Amino acid sequence: MQEYYYELVVTLSSHHSLFSDFLSDTVPVGFEETENGFIVRSEDDLETIIWGLEQFSEALQKALGTTIELECKQIKLQNSDWVKSYQESIQPLAIDKFYIHPTWDAPNPELINIVIDPALAFGTGHHPTTASALRAISKYVKENDTVLDVGCGSGILAMAAMKLGAEVDACDTDPTSVENSIVNAELNGLSYAKIWEGSSSLVDKQYDFVVANIVADVLTFIANDLKKALKPNAVLVLSGILDKYEAKVLSFYKDCELIEKITQDEWVTLIVKKK
Repeated sequence: MQEYYYELVVTLSSHHSLFSDFLSDTVPVGFEETENGFIVRSEDDLETIIWGLEQFSEALQKALGTTIELECKQIKLQNSDWVKSYQESIQPLAIDKFYIHPTWDAPNPELINIVIDPALAFGTGHHPTTASALRAISKYVKENDTVLDVGCGSGILAMAAMKLGAEVDACDTDPTSVENSIVNAELNGLSYAKIWEGSSSLVDKQYDFVVANIVADVLTFIANDLKKALKPNAVLVLSGILDKYEAKVLSFYKDCELIEKITQDEWVTLIVKKK
């Protein structure tokens, strides 16, 4: 182990999920999601990552015609502080029926526990879009339901459904996310009925409940695939939507009934039912 490591604190004003996708594709190590951005830790200098974030932010602003405030601060720390500081930064989280906690924290005897390894997970439940999707799962998923998690990430949503007694399939276009989802499921003594690298276009069955926590544009691109995966009267959860894109997303799901909307900060989660 090297004597020092680098910690990069990234603070964002908006478009958290797009930057998360960028880091997932760019950073060779796991990273921590915070309320306002991310923390990346590595034994290698992270100046290249800072440069990449700045370039990505500039390109995104041009493409969207908006202003994004980005701040990157890198510090050099003693490696002996790594584990303690990292563990202190990952706090357990209670969301409705669920209690999400890292491997080193004790479970909550009053709630349904989901254990995560934050070194692997890209989603820990702290981001509003994940939290809202967990609330929807807590309310709508029933025992023996068939569930599809599209864009499974760390597998936290899929595991929540499994903990409620559902049979779960999942997919993600990122192979690392698929691997992490499997590892995290095993950590909880769970397993997928089916999980694959790829999109929802490969689905060959219909489900009682489908959840897609992605970004607004992707939710419009794959609208037909998601709707085809629904049984009659099935519930579809659309998360990862900035409030200004709510109407755009809904326009692609006019043939579904909006039954609930969960809002947190600038994020919207739409829960619709197939007519």
